[in-house]
Amino acid sequence: MKTTAEKHVVVGADFAGFPLKEAVKEHLESRGWIVTDVTPEIENIPMYHRVGFRLGAEIAEGNFEKALAFCGTGMGIHVAASKVPHVHAAVAESVPAALRASTANNCNLLAMGAFYIAPRLGMAMADEFLEHSFGEGYEDWNDFDTYHRVGFDEVENFDYDSYKANGFQITDPQSAPLGPEPKGLAY
Repeated sequence: MKTTAEKHVVVGADFAGFPLKEAVKEHLESRGWIVTDVTPEIENIPMYHRVGFRLGAEIAEGNFEKALAFCGTGMGIHVAASKVPHVHAAVAESVPAALRASTANNCNLLAMGAFYIAPRLGMAMADEFLEHSFGEGYEDWNDFDTYHRVGFDEVENFDYDSYKANGFQITDPQSAPLGPEPKGLAY
């Protein structure tokens, strides 16, 4: 598997996300990243969902640890990638959200929308997402990893048929202590 520790990432975009992808790709390469681009040319570029499936497959097949996906809103490519097993995708429109996707939710694919994200913001979001790992930066919450690992594991192992058969309840739910009062929430 090509990992972020080795500075490897796979990227892809539809026609709307292509310019943002190109800017982020150039930025990452200038910082020493090895970027594999599944959509290197805009001519005959696949539709957003097909790019999402392809990026998801790169993760599901164990080729890459993390991916960056780009379309107009980030949402369509995210939905498609999320259909691929073992993909934990996030859509983000801010640097803190991109960081949290990596450190709290253990996401392995970050989707960005070129309609809403300027190139410099996209570059900063990519840096935060790629350069941080699950559990980092939460020293004030002793059980942070435990709490978020429960969520990650239950999503990763989710089986809808079992969930339905169990009256729409998680089968054998795990538990973890809640953390301190969240900071930075917009109330």
